[in-house]
Formats: sequence, structure tokens, C-alpha cells
Amino acid sequence: MIFKRVGEGKPYPDHGYQQRQWAAIAPAEIRLDQLITVKRTLDLESLLDEDSTFYGDLFAHVVRWQSELYLEDGLHRALRAALQQRATIHARVLDLQ
Repeated sequence: MIFKRVGEGKPYPDHGYQQRQWAAIAPAEIRLDQLITVKRTLDLESLLDEDSTFYGDLFAHVVRWQSELYLEDGLHRALRAALQQRATIHARVLDLQ
């Protein structure tokens, strides 16, 4: 299994973070099997694009809520990492606990 769980929707409150606020969070290495997705579908073009920086950030966006890690943005990066046999990705983690 790649992810801890495949979810649908965001169970945490709206944080209102904009791109500039996300950019201020230093990236951390996160294990894929600790992540819960908030999307069930993926745009295949984003996955296969070598130069993809979907939404302009090189790092995935993860929200920590009630001791769980939710992959808010970067599903294509995480799947690309899994296809390359990597168990981790670098992500910006917003702690809402």
C-alpha cells in the first residue's frame, strides 16, 4: 500500500493559507505510508509531466490534524515518488493541532 489511507475531502478546518504562507514553511521528509490523501483522483498529465510544479510549489503540502497527516496538494508528486520506488517525499507540513 502506498498511502495510509485514500480519503475524499478535507476533514480539518479551512486554514486559509496562501502560496506565500506555505512557502515560509521549511520542507520536511515525510513517509508516503503516513499520508492520507484528500483526493481520490489525479490528473495523469500532471503525473507524467517531468517539469510539473503543480500550483507553483516544488514541495507537496501536508496538513497535520488530530495526529494524522493529510496530503492536501502534491498527490502527483507522491505517486511519482512511489513509482520510482521511493518511500518518502519532501513536503511542507502545516500543523493545525
